[in-house]
Amino acid sequence: MISRRSPKPSPKKNPPRLSLGPSPADSPGRVSLELGGGGLLMREFLKKHILPSFRSPLLKDLPDAAHVRRETALTTDGYVVDPIFFPGGDIGMLCVNGSVNDLVVSGAVPEFLSVSMILEEGLPEEDLKKILISISRASSRAGVQVVTGDTKVVHRGQADKLYIVTSGVGRVVARADPRRIRPGDAVIVTGTLGEHSLAVLLARGDFSLKSSVKSDCAPLVFLLPLWRQGVLWMRDITRGGLATNLHELTETLPYSVVIEEERIPLSRPVRGACELLGIDPLYLACEGRAILIVSRSRAAAVLNSLRRHPLGRRAAVVGRVEKTRGRPGELLLATLAGGLRKLEPLTSELLPRIC
Repeated sequence: MISRRSPKPSPKKNPPRLSLGPSPADSPGRVSLELGGGGLLMREFLKKHILPSFRSPLLKDLPDAAHVRRETALTTDGYVVDPIFFPGGDIGMLCVNGSVNDLVVSGAVPEFLSVSMILEEGLPEEDLKKILISISRASSRAGVQVVTGDTKVVHRGQADKLYIVTSGVGRVVARADPRRIRPGDAVIVTGTLGEHSLAVLLARGDFSLKSSVKSDCAPLVFLLPLWRQGVLWMRDITRGGLATNLHELTETLPYSVVIEEERIPLSRPVRGACELLGIDPLYLACEGRAILIVSRSRAAAVLNSLRRHPLGRRAAVVGRVEKTRGRPGELLLATLAGGLRKLEPLTSELLPRIC
């Protein structure tokens, strides 16, 4: 349910940018906040500064998890979500599931985690205890062990309550193979989109809205058997949303990909909030959903398998790889009005600090 409430003044916070268009850099030659938003600006920054600094063949495709040996995968990520507690989760749950899911969609069984925390002076011990309990429970649910870590404390004002960096190690059981993708192969999403972004956004109190939406934050380990059932490629839907994450694959293909607007699963609270705020749900982040590219002959079986799991009940085929509609490398949306709209990657930052 979505309802309006009396707005609370918040003079210390700037309202989040909701535009998909380019935003000016804060200052030439300086790092801009938009570089961390998961969009086109971030990718350009990585290619300009990061890749030339580390000439590793494993890094050239900018994977979320690298297969460093034949049997071993490695991932790392930083979590700076604001607020650290939000409907349906917290930064502790988020840091575990984020690293677990990066391993799963790379084709690895998650096994071990490191957890490093940067605590701001003045953080309530009760909040820290809650986060540690959450990390423990999320690790147990995902079947991983926290085996090492680090803790630092910085002066008040030098952090925002708590930052966490996790690294994950997993055992490789499969590898994505985009070269096998062919026209007719199905695009499947494992559930409804956008709950995490909106749960965090509304928890900040920047809008006069009250909603029942909760974060979808969850481990995706139930997807691992699907690597043996016709899945060709897999990606968790995080920053930049479905459109940006799928675009990164599509631009490398000799085909187009067309997704159908009417097939995209959205919950009623997300649909209502997006209409009120003017946000495109295709660019909203999730933390417990994935995109799968599945061979045409196996799509129905994979979909049925997904729907048997509690986290996959709203899974849907939302599109296909195409040869006759669009140009090679294009990602297109077949709209409810009957037209085709080209989907571009998110330019900069759509919402503030959702992971």
